[in-house]
This record gives sequence, structure tokens and C-alpha cells, in this order.
Amino acid sequence: GTIVLVSLYVDKGNINNISMKYNIFLIANVILFHWGQTAYGLNLPGTKTLSSTGQVGRVSAGPITISALGCGTWSWGNRLLWDYDTSQDEEIFSAYRKVRDAGVTVFDTADSYGTLDLNGRAEILLGQFEQRYLIEKQKIRDDYDDEQSSSFWNQIVSPFQQSSATADDPALSQQQVATKFAPYPWRVFRGNMVDAARSSLKRLNQDKLALAQLHWSTANYQPLQERALWEGIADVYDEGLCDAIGVSNYGPIQLQKISARMKERDVPLATAQIQYSLMTYKDCKDMNDACDDVGCRLISYSPLCLGLLTGKYNLDNLPRSGNPRRQLFQELLPGAQPLLNTLEVIAKDLGKSQSQVAINWALCKGTVPIPGARTLKQAEENLGAVGWSLDANMVEELDRAALDIKKPMIQNIFQTK
Repeated sequence: GTIVLVSLYVDKGNINNISMKYNIFLIANVILFHWGQTAYGLNLPGTKTLSSTGQVGRVSAGPITISALGCGTWSWGNRLLWDYDTSQDEEIFSAYRKVRDAGVTVFDTADSYGTLDLNGRAEILLGQFEQRYLIEKQKIRDDYDDEQSSSFWNQIVSPFQQSSATADDPALSQQQVATKFAPYPWRVFRGNMVDAARSSLKRLNQDKLALAQLHWSTANYQPLQERALWEGIADVYDEGLCDAIGVSNYGPIQLQKISARMKERDVPLATAQIQYSLMTYKDCKDMNDACDDVGCRLISYSPLCLGLLTGKYNLDNLPRSGNPRRQLFQELLPGAQPLLNTLEVIAKDLGKSQSQVAINWALCKGTVPIPGARTLKQAEENLGAVGWSLDANMVEELDRAALDIKKPMIQNIFQTK
């Protein structure tokens, strides 16, 4: 329409100068193409746009916001359960890159993650991966800017466009490390928590954590240590070493207690994470209300129940001999079969995998699932759980199947009430 109007105006004899006619037609075309690019994602001839694969949304967690889906790093460095070897690091980075590109920013880790001599390995890899990721992304942006600046069309249209440096690219949102500090028996003083935070930051090669978390409560076996842990984690916040604090393996009662103390210290309690999946729903369903009561976000770790909910395993296909999951799955699979059958039917109806349905169920419950990813395939599988939702009937059907399980997944031994 713009071109037609300009053509009529020029051809009516209003503009006689040929050079002026050419310039008007050129400007009109530039405006039209720029409008199409902005409104409909059309590209000018010979130009490219920075692609954004962001698909994971954002949710509130106390005073901060985090990605609606996270990534757990328990397997990064774990030889016992996950057969980790340093030769896997490149594949793990491929998974890291994939979830970061999709908008995942929160990575759950711990200072105890890593077997024996690999203790702290997950934090080290997170720091290295993020540095490498940012370098790669900056190179892509630099190459893009170079190509855009040399393009004929972009030289003309540049006055109408923003620089790519200010483009909205979800993939470049800041990494958010949520690390957990283990209440080792020797960490009996509040200063031990601050020292632990500084050690984690050193491994990460960063200045500040998004979340500093207590890995578990000692209330069940060493209640006197608990108070030092609380004061210590609050000191980590006061020292400016984290944006907020969180807890892990705290039940509703203990969550209320620490929340009250953190309010007295004016320290934001942003998250509480527990083992939350279809296999543990019977024992953990009260945590949703508990988190709402104190104003924090519930994070669901092991949303796939160590892989049992993926549909990959049965009594004829178990984890390798010597892996602790083998005996566990032998005990759980018979009683879990009705749930797994329900999961399979719903997955087929939706054209999704069982893993994706299980993770999406946790999303529908208002939690932030943090499934692990050690391979590109696992990362892609996890990301397939976002961008859609189970309907209410499906959620209810899964709830019933989960509550009917005769032998649910055992709770973490440190889980409190």
C-alpha cells in the first residue's frame, strides 16, 4: 500500500527529478521492509537476524525471578550413581549449551557434588561452562554485527533499527547458580557457612550466587547445629555473597521455623526444594501450601525419580549391576506399574515422551523442576516438557495414580517434617 501511494504521487508529476524519484522509491521500500521485519519477522534481502531459541519462561521465587525450568547437576562428577567420567565433559557442555539457549538460567548444584577426589566437580564445570558459553555467544554476536554492517540493505536501514547489542535475546540472560552447602559435622560455627560460600564461588570463578542453600536440616540428629547453620546462611546473604537463600529437604514444620528466623534477620527465603515427583507425591503434596504460606517457590528435584519415570526401565532392563539404582528399581517397579501405564497412555495421546509428561506434571503443580542433563539428547528431552500443559483431567488422573502407589519412592534420609 505504501509503495502504491508513493508511485501514484510521483507518477502524477509531483516529482520531476529522476534522482529524487529514485531516492523516494528507495526510502519507501526500506520503510516497508523494516515494518515487515518488525511486525512479521521478515528479513531484508541479504540480511540475517540473531535467532533466539528461548522457550523457557520465568517465575518468581521470593524477591527474585528464575527460569521456570532448571537443570540439576548432581550427576556431573558422580561416579557411583551416574558413571561419570571426565571424558563426558564435552557432551555435558553440549547439554548445557542447549538448555541455556532455551532460556534455562537456574542451575542447581552443591559443594558436595562429585565422588571422592571429584568433590566440587559440578561447581567447577558450571563455572567453566558459563565462561565458554558467553565467549561463544559473544563471537556469534560479533560475527552477526560484522555481517550486518557490511550489508548494503543494512547500511540503508540502520537509522531505523536498534543495534543488535540491545536486542532482546533470552539466551543471554544471566546464569543463576543455586548451590547447596552440606551441614558436615565439622561445620558447627556460623562462619563455616560463609567460608563454604566463598569456596564455592572460587570454584565457580564468580562473585555472587543467585541462591545459597542449606543442603539439609540437622534437626533430626543434631538440633544444636541447626541454629548455627541458619545464622551462617543468613550471614552469607549479609556478606553480599548471594541474592537470596533457600533450603533443601525441609518439610513444612521446619520450613516455617527457618522462615520466621530469616524474617527476623531480614533475609529473603526464596526457595525450598524437596524430592518431588509422581513417585513421591503421596508424601510431599503438603509442601505446595507450605511454600505458599512463607512466600517461597517450591523446587522439585528428581522429578523423574532417578530415571524410573522415563519408561526406559523395567524388570528386564535395569541399571547396571553395582549401581544402587538397580536394587531400588527392582523394589519400586512392580508397585509403580499402574502409574507407569497411566503415564504411557497420556504420553501417547499427547505425542510426548513419558519423561516430558512427568516433568510437565511437576510444572503444572507450580514447582520449578530441575531434571539433570548429561547429554544433548537428555537436554532436548527435558526441554520438550515446556511450551504446553497437561489439561486438568490429565493432572487429576496422574494424581490419582500417584496416590495409589503402594510403595512410593523412599524419602531423602535427611528430609524433615
